[in-house]
Amino acid sequence: MAGLVGLLLPTTLPAYPLDAAEETGIERLEGYRLANQGEIAGNRVPPGALLDREQIRLRLTDRPGFELPESDAALTRRVVGLLGPEASRYSVSVLDISDAEHPRYAEHNGLNRRTPGSIGKIMLATALLQAIADLHPDDIEARQRLLRETQVTADEFIQWDSHTVPFWDGENRRFRRRPLRVGDTANLWTYLDWAMSASSNAAASAVMKQLMLLHHFGEDYPVPPEREAELFDRPPAERREILLEALVEPIARNGLDTEQLRQGAFFTSGGKARVSGTNSLGTTRELMHLLVKMEKGELVDEWSSRELKRLLYMTQRRIRYASSPALADAAVFFKSGSLYKCDRDANPDCGKYRGNVYNYMHSVAIVEHPAGDPERVYLVTMTSNVLNKNSAVAHQSFATRLHRLMEAGQD
Repeated sequence: MAGLVGLLLPTTLPAYPLDAAEETGIERLEGYRLANQGEIAGNRVPPGALLDREQIRLRLTDRPGFELPESDAALTRRVVGLLGPEASRYSVSVLDISDAEHPRYAEHNGLNRRTPGSIGKIMLATALLQAIADLHPDDIEARQRLLRETQVTADEFIQWDSHTVPFWDGENRRFRRRPLRVGDTANLWTYLDWAMSASSNAAASAVMKQLMLLHHFGEDYPVPPEREAELFDRPPAERREILLEALVEPIARNGLDTEQLRQGAFFTSGGKARVSGTNSLGTTRELMHLLVKMEKGELVDEWSSRELKRLLYMTQRRIRYASSPALADAAVFFKSGSLYKCDRDANPDCGKYRGNVYNYMHSVAIVEHPAGDPERVYLVTMTSNVLNKNSAVAHQSFATRLHRLMEAGQD
């Protein structure tokens, strides 16, 4: 078999509100802000991407008793009808909270477990925010200082990854985009942003290493490199146990089922070589439960929930599900992941997002339309394994059809 395996996400998928550079120390936000104002070369963002950080709101904080309703059979039939003849190869959950007193929920194959790919970075971010909250339960400023002032230097844990990340050169007012290299230093907030927005596997593994260190050293974190060896020179079984305690247990602590939703390992071969883990999996129903907890402000706590939603906010070129033209005026909070494999002996034309052995594409999206004062708010979790078809286009097309259905307000 001539094989091609890809775990691919775009190189320009920045999230986070553009006015937050000073607060966070995420330097690339200043460059994107200037590009959007036409002061430097770069893409303008769509109208829905212009909310500032204070406009990112959690939509269910006034409904602490909110629970995912039973699946509505009529709405589910309509949603499944949007998927076409290969609906059996999709899993979809849709929650319309435009009227939070009368939510509508549709679910199709919601308990089908699939490898989550880069969607697992949402679980990584949740675990990190939980660890920071554990260290500073009553001090939000201390949490912000930890994210802003902790300097992270890339090491062998980042190897190997081809995803590029943006480096902002403020003096020359220009961007460089390239994969992370050993020795690259930035603050923890920037590494978390690179992991979420550019979906850098290298950045995600660097964050996961910091998660282990924070979990292990607690109040002594951050520690110098010589003390890091106290953790990473431990026997392999102990390192694995510490990783799973730091990465998986916080998901369970937040009331989620880790047999339906977990990230169990590093995203790079370099990280996996240093610390083994377990398998990763996800279902659209449990991903929906995570989003609901976030919107209620109950994913870790309200500050952490809002911070995660900011990290998911799309503020640059939109791709895959989020690239639907119907969503241009909407605020879109989004993460996606792709994992495909090609047998070119069976199909020489097999390629990117069109695997013929497997062709996973996953999307998590919150749509608020129009941005700022939405009339429609709905949450979508979606996974698919449709062989030989461009899954990025398929998710975009579904997003357009679903948005029209939500606009119609029909069940």
